[in-house]
Amino acid sequence: MLKILNDLKEFAMRGNVVDLAVGFTVGVAFTTIAKSLVDDIIMPVVGLVVGQVEFKDMFLLLKEGTEQAAPYATLADAQAAGAVTVNYGVFINNVLAFLIVTVVMFMLIRLINKVEKELEDEFGTQQEEGAPTQKKCPFCLSTIPWKATRCPQCTSELKPVEEPKMA
Repeated sequence: MLKILNDLKEFAMRGNVVDLAVGFTVGVAFTTIAKSLVDDIIMPVVGLVVGQVEFKDMFLLLKEGTEQAAPYATLADAQAAGAVTVNYGVFINNVLAFLIVTVVMFMLIRLINKVEKELEDEFGTQQEEGAPTQKKCPFCLSTIPWKATRCPQCTSELKPVEEPKMA
């Protein structure tokens, strides 16, 4: 049992797991903000433009509720009555939230790539022409940077390599 706990501790403390946990937490928070942007700012404006429509209250009634007979003014009323509904307005809101998160993440990654390229162009690479730039991890066989001392894929520790001698 103690070995399992030690293995679990080692796994949890690996850099990739901690990075994943931080990324997941930030992603959930960002998704909450994007969902609020869609539900509370964008959709009310869109609903006003298309004619006083509240998208979250757009639904298709499949079966009346047992507590109260149809018609239902809002989705909440239908759900309170126990009606069976297809909530396509909520689906539209969620699709828009997804699209916003996707576009923002794309723009963020694009910005990071641009900054990395500018830094590389400004400072150049210290690698000499003809020197190797990559090697294979002996554990997972993935391609990694030549100077890496830890594999980013499997997190195995690697022996530092000597700089190749140039003639």
